[in-house]
This record gives sequence, structure tokens and C-alpha cells, in this order.
Amino acid sequence: MGLKWTDIEDIAIGLQEQHPDIDPLGVHFVDLREMISQLPGWEDDIHRSNEAKLEAIQMAWLEEYRENQG
Repeated sequence: MGLKWTDIEDIAIGLQEQHPDIDPLGVHFVDLREMISQLPGWEDDIHRSNEAKLEAIQMAWLEEYRENQG
């Protein structure tokens, strides 16, 4: 099964794997949406995103990022 907007944790893990040196808080939502669409296995309609979904993904990615920095 491919990634969809509801797969917040899996998306966050994928973003951390693809971009381990990027601080998620420095990524604008437009860029974040593009990064998500380029993840392996992405299947959802990129235009179905909204601010709440992107913020949830960004916060989950931040958690992954911090875990990997320590």
C-alpha cells in the first residue's frame, strides 16, 4: 500500500530518511508538500493537503528529527 495523507507517522519517517539534515521547522508548507509528493510510494492526490495535515506531518517529522539528532 502506498502513502496517503492519513499516514502521518510513515510520512514523517520517510521525510527523515530522505532529508536527515533538514530542520523540519525551516520548511515552508509549499516545499513540504512537494517533498512529501516525492517520497517513495506516495499515492495520494497532492492537492488534498491542507494546513492541518501539513502541520501534523511537520510536527511528527520534527519528533523524528530530534530523536535522530540526540
